[in-house]
Amino acid sequence: MYDPARVETISGEVVSLDEFSPMSGMSSGIHITLRAEKETIPVHLGPEWFLEKQDAAIAKGDNLEVTGSLVTFNGKPAIIAAEVKKGNEILKLRDSDGVPLWSGWMRR
Repeated sequence: MYDPARVETISGEVVSLDEFSPMSGMSSGIHITLRAEKETIPVHLGPEWFLEKQDAAIAKGDNLEVTGSLVTFNGKPAIIAAEVKKGNEILKLRDSDGVPLWSGWMRR
């Protein structure tokens, strides 16, 4: 679903952090709801197991800058995150083509 031609950057405050199952058979993922200047939008981060192994922790109330692909998910706008900035910390989730950094990660 990631479209490199539809990448944008938004900033805002995390109003919720939730676990979700994107599709049947897929592992649990994490998404946040970000209250930006003009809208509140869901941001899909990645698999829970991958995020747990990263140094950057995200919590409700954090102010973030999210770069990712604007998509339509269940009929509503959402962002599939490629990079999340929290202060000086940067959480990289996808490469410039949108390929998840966790692809093949479990085999390493």
